[in-house]
Amino acid sequence: MEKNSCMSPLLFAGLIFILTNGCRKDDSNVWQGYPIDSKVNSTLDRTVIPVAVPANAPAIFPDELSRYAEEGYGFWEYGPGLDYEQRLDIMPTGYSTAAVSHSAKLLRFFTMSDIHLTDKESPAQQICFGYKGGNSSAYSPVILYTTHVLDAAIQTINALHKTSRFDFGMGLGDAVNNAQYNELRWYIDVFDGKNINPGSGVQEDPVPGPYNDYQDEYLAEGLNRDIPWYQVLGNHDHFSTGVFTPDDYVRQAYVGGVIMNMGNIMTDPMGINSRGFYMGAIDGRTPGGDVFGAGPVDSFQTPPTTPADVNRHPLTRKEWMSEFFNTSSKPVGHGFTQANLDNNLASYSFEPVSDMPIKIIVLDDTQDENNDDTKEQGYLDNQRFNWLLSELDEGQSNGKLMIIAAHIPVMYDDYDSHSQISEKTLVEKLNTYPNLLLWISGHVHRNTVTVFKSPVDSLPELGFWHVETSSLRDFPQQFRTFEILRNSDSTISMFINNVDPAVREGSFAELSRSYAIATQQVFNNPIIIPPSGSYNAELVKQLSTEMKSKIQKFGTPIPK
Repeated sequence: MEKNSCMSPLLFAGLIFILTNGCRKDDSNVWQGYPIDSKVNSTLDRTVIPVAVPANAPAIFPDELSRYAEEGYGFWEYGPGLDYEQRLDIMPTGYSTAAVSHSAKLLRFFTMSDIHLTDKESPAQQICFGYKGGNSSAYSPVILYTTHVLDAAIQTINALHKTSRFDFGMGLGDAVNNAQYNELRWYIDVFDGKNINPGSGVQEDPVPGPYNDYQDEYLAEGLNRDIPWYQVLGNHDHFSTGVFTPDDYVRQAYVGGVIMNMGNIMTDPMGINSRGFYMGAIDGRTPGGDVFGAGPVDSFQTPPTTPADVNRHPLTRKEWMSEFFNTSSKPVGHGFTQANLDNNLASYSFEPVSDMPIKIIVLDDTQDENNDDTKEQGYLDNQRFNWLLSELDEGQSNGKLMIIAAHIPVMYDDYDSHSQISEKTLVEKLNTYPNLLLWISGHVHRNTVTVFKSPVDSLPELGFWHVETSSLRDFPQQFRTFEILRNSDSTISMFINNVDPAVREGSFAELSRSYAIATQQVFNNPIIIPPSGSYNAELVKQLSTEMKSKIQKFGTPIPK
């Protein structure tokens, strides 16, 4: 394995600093960005492998950043690349590709999910339940650098686009962590290539000078203007910490200066009405992003405070969609239209390439804001289910291959406990559409593939694939590319490939990677597909006789 030589943090005054390079503010007072590495690879070329923590290393708390390196947490090395695993699970028994070749390219796109851009200084996050262990979703030090990682991922996409162009890209939900206005503006502005000021409240500069700490303003590169991008709604995008609808007390806590007082909403039957713990925030004046104001209320003589900021206000589903019309990249609205706002429905469809019979159906399968059940599970009401069926019916009757993009996977824990439409009903209906290729999603922060076979052996085309994309926040911090090809026998091959952002040595995005690995180790979170969390595959799909005939005239021929 190729050892990573760039994981060499400097310990100074008990805090970890990473020296950035290549970033300066020129004489014209124009902000500069954080460039990525000049060498851009996917996991086909090499993988990022966490280095095991020494057996004798002591357990440490997640907020003890100064101890990460000295105790052996957060190190990684490069491992070998992962080839495509050919999957024939939904093909007829005995099918072989031995005499089959790839004839034409139909579509190429990327997905990224669960970026969780976080206002680390917000008084309304739930840092308290993570910073001393327990729940890494509540706190991990990667929250210091979420905008930097997104910027590095977009720069990596731009580099890949130069060698093999993308037809479009998609964000699969949980763009932000706490449904805050300023978090969403950072997200859209990073895609648009604007100046990013990643702090909130009072402007702070813990290490004097530009480009040397997590609070410094910088210029995002922005997605290549030739690539249109579309957005899916996630539970964190319109629920407080992804779980509940803010009431008046919570809304005031968002924009006020007093750290929110709340109980454990996941275990206390009083839910958001429970109290007892100050939720904590990051002290933006400290170079290491120290946690303060977190713990039992009775341990504080006075309520802890942080500078207030009205731009932290939480967004409803409609308000969240509205922000995508304030953009300089394409398309305006990024899939959402005025009809979505009028109907408060975050579902839509589009056809990414003219004269190509492929339809993308974007489905909002998050909980309803007026429902008091747990808000983090998959949910479909009758309105959205009927809308989905009408879109599938249209695509099927007009001879279009179809992809469903949603935030939450089809199969997810407790889906049936509160959704109006059960998982069984949903899958049974999906298995009646021979032109359905894929259901793509995020939410669970993993790179897995699930098979939904045809219920009828003689009609294998009724099967479809379910592909999940991991998180840009948590290890392995990857996005995914999809390339759809027509084969010589008029079957379809879908190549899925995980990509690590091409982080430059010494950059904040590289530091975030080491923090993500350390978080996995400190919390003992499982790596779903060890050791790298990555999975590349060729997913083969049978088409109906009618669609086989139609698809033969489409696509860009692949030279033999």
